Amino acid sequence: MLFYEPLFLFLFGPAVYLLYLFFGEVRARRAVILFAASVVFYAWSEPVFILLVFASVGLDLYVGQKIADTPEYGARKLWLALGVVANLAILVYYKYTGFLALNVDALLKALTLPGINIPQIALPIGVSFIVFEKITYLVDVYRGVTAPARSSLLYGLYVFFFPKLLAGPIIKYHDIARQFEAMPHADVDDFIVGFSRFMLGVVKKLLFADTLASGADLIFAHDVSSLGFAEAWAGVLFFTFQIYFDFSGYSDMAIGLARMFGFRLLENFNMPYVATSITDFWRRWHISLTSWIREYLYFPLGGNRRGEARTYLNLWICFFASGLWHGAAWTYIAWGAYNGVFLVLDRLFLVNRLQRLPDWLANVIAMIIVIVGWTFFRATSLTQAGALLALMATPWAHASAPIAIPEEYVVVALIAAAICVAQRLSLYVKDFNWGSAAQRYALASNSALSMLFLAALAKGLADPFKPFIYFRF
Repeated sequence: MLFYEPLFLFLFGPAVYLLYLFFGEVRARRAVILFAASVVFYAWSEPVFILLVFASVGLDLYVGQKIADTPEYGARKLWLALGVVANLAILVYYKYTGFLALNVDALLKALTLPGINIPQIALPIGVSFIVFEKITYLVDVYRGVTAPARSSLLYGLYVFFFPKLLAGPIIKYHDIARQFEAMPHADVDDFIVGFSRFMLGVVKKLLFADTLASGADLIFAHDVSSLGFAEAWAGVLFFTFQIYFDFSGYSDMAIGLARMFGFRLLENFNMPYVATSITDFWRRWHISLTSWIREYLYFPLGGNRRGEARTYLNLWICFFASGLWHGAAWTYIAWGAYNGVFLVLDRLFLVNRLQRLPDWLANVIAMIIVIVGWTFFRATSLTQAGALLALMATPWAHASAPIAIPEEYVVVALIAAAICVAQRLSLYVKDFNWGSAAQRYALASNSALSMLFLAALAKGLADPFKPFIYFRF
């Protein structure tokens, strides 16, 4: 069930919200309504996998309580290991079994040995986000950051809370536990602020991301040998803007929906395309994932406490793992390793060099690095990625047959680029804030947003639905 589908917009969403407002006078009843709605929301798409999630939720609660009740350090660590391994086993089985089997099969055949059967395992929506969030609970209990969940209902709600269930933001248990325990009752301000944010997300997704996706798909579907310099750059730029508006649009919808119910989720984006280095980019892009990697992988690996060489290795390992988390394909692994290399280079010398340049020039250089990375991310194979990058570095390369790119794709891409440039320019205006500016001109901004929202809904009803990019992760 997608947030911008008619089923959600005109039936599920309003029904759940009305139930929450009019039958949720008691805190416990509000929790039951939200939990039941969240289970229905997920079961609509994953009726089988939800049973496994229920079982793993029960295991988390049991293991978390054991960790809290066990005084011996070694035993507590064993309980934590059991919980983490059980959760990772879910992720590995559903997400990586086919990939591992495919590569083992290719290796055996290269050695002239009999191959193996490659299992066809459906990837449940949002499995990576669910597993990461469940691990944070166990680690938080182990570290003493939070007490075990007071009830299975509250922990179940943490796992299944439908606004963030399918594609984040990744919420750490200790960041949201008090809100779920308090179960706030939404007020008028929550509805206005939340619904405005939700509308913004729908506009980003339907008017921008989906249009840009059509442009990217048009280029990437062609044989690379028939493309030229301009076409290669066009395809990658379409995707560069698509993935930003797609994922930030989902995050806006998730944060907005949560706010409508009275909950505050942490921000997931902060104008990432104004970054002046790769380090700066990852502070701004998918903030919840970067934060998770830092707290639950980088620090346990030793962080920067074991010397420079180990710090660089830890950084690279973290972003190699990030690439693997994004998808079971060599293209994602290459993308993660590529980002890891530039984060190490930032530590070595690159950030210092970029800081000596004008901000706009450092931004351009950082964006070129990011765009090259997105080429790996979007490509269907390393071969396609390599061929596209070669074309992007060959200005004299011409397409063997011109590709007719519809004008609306180009117009939307130019508007998307102008928005990102405006974000960069806003940094030069003292004390400027986009949220404050929208409030200052509330009538104009809300009117424009409402009209764009209606246009987005009309487009969504007329065109085939395109799922969010991060649903596959």
